[in-house]
Amino acid sequence: MNSFLNNKNFRRFATGGLLSAAGDVFFYLAFMTYASQMHNYSLAISLIAISEAVPKFLEIFAGYLADKSNHKFRSIVLTALLRCLLYALAALLLASKVDQWKLLLAIITINFLSDLCGSYSSGLIVPLVVDLVGQDNFGEAEGFVSGTKQIIDVLAQFAGAGLILVLSYAALAWINSLTFLIAAILFALVSRKTGPVHATTNKTPAFWQTMRQAYQQTQKQSGLLTIILVLAVINASLTAIEPLFSITLAAHKNSMVILSYSFTLALTNVAAAIGAAVGSIFGQKIFRSVNIFHLASLTALSSLLTTLSLFCHNGWLTAAWFSLLAALASAVSIKMTQWLVTSVDRQILASTVGLLNTILMAASPLITTLVTTISSFSLTWAIISLLALEVAALAVLIALNQRLRLSQPNK
Repeated sequence: MNSFLNNKNFRRFATGGLLSAAGDVFFYLAFMTYASQMHNYSLAISLIAISEAVPKFLEIFAGYLADKSNHKFRSIVLTALLRCLLYALAALLLASKVDQWKLLLAIITINFLSDLCGSYSSGLIVPLVVDLVGQDNFGEAEGFVSGTKQIIDVLAQFAGAGLILVLSYAALAWINSLTFLIAAILFALVSRKTGPVHATTNKTPAFWQTMRQAYQQTQKQSGLLTIILVLAVINASLTAIEPLFSITLAAHKNSMVILSYSFTLALTNVAAAIGAAVGSIFGQKIFRSVNIFHLASLTALSSLLTTLSLFCHNGWLTAAWFSLLAALASAVSIKMTQWLVTSVDRQILASTVGLLNTILMAASPLITTLVTTISSFSLTWAIISLLALEVAALAVLIALNQRLRLSQPNK
């Protein structure tokens, strides 16, 4: 918080990112609500979910391109302007009389391109924040922004649900476009007040060498690589449950909707956001004495029960389980990161954490794409498919816990 309050340049920079994040929430809710009203809503929502998931899979490449950028401030300003133009185009299309499915596919493409730009921007942000606040203050600054973003996300969910009732879809797209324009202006102002960010090399061999070392050191920790892979499945389940819930909600509006479709969707997302925030903030203290394998098993069980709750067609029940799953997933992720910090050579710690994030990111779009594609043909079989993956993850964790309970106490 000190960096935000006392560092004017960082405050402008962070505000730009937070504003654009809020605009994205408004547009996502509007887009999902629009898709839920189409004749083949299951296919429409599935396509949106796939377009949202794929850019996450490509983040490692976008991040690498960001590392190669020698003019990071200029790049992030231009990227924000491009996203502003993309959503302005989306607003014009939504205000037109284009055929529903042609309009949906066009906006999915626009949203996909914008998310790719967002992945690239995310890679630019870290070195820029370090340049603005210094290495010693980076953790405090980034933590404050992440926490504030979580709060803004919760507020934007409810605000978005209300705005959908009084504004058109085109108006919400214009709001999103405006947030990126403001972000670009703020980034440009910061760029003028600071010197150039230190340039990085364009050579690639060191990257692959470091990745290899990170993988080798992870392998040396008994059970760590296995638990990372299993938690990747759990993390992917957390991502896949959201579109499955949206489709189930659209199919059972009479029994699941709370006030309105968009409000129910927002309520569930807010419950997950609150759960994730609680797990991140208090998880270490609550589960300090809990073995990481026990905690991971509890998380896998929670994932299984959350997916099973979709068969109950009760919006409140699914929201409650979703919140608990998000809390446990956040807590176990922090515990696993702590294990990495205390076990891996500090010279390649960042690369090892990057490798971990890559594995987690890769699983989410793959499994989300799988289950949402299946849901286009049968929602029941899509839920069963996700349940099968979760049962397998839980079984692996139970077996791993039994094998390592003596050699890995209190991880």
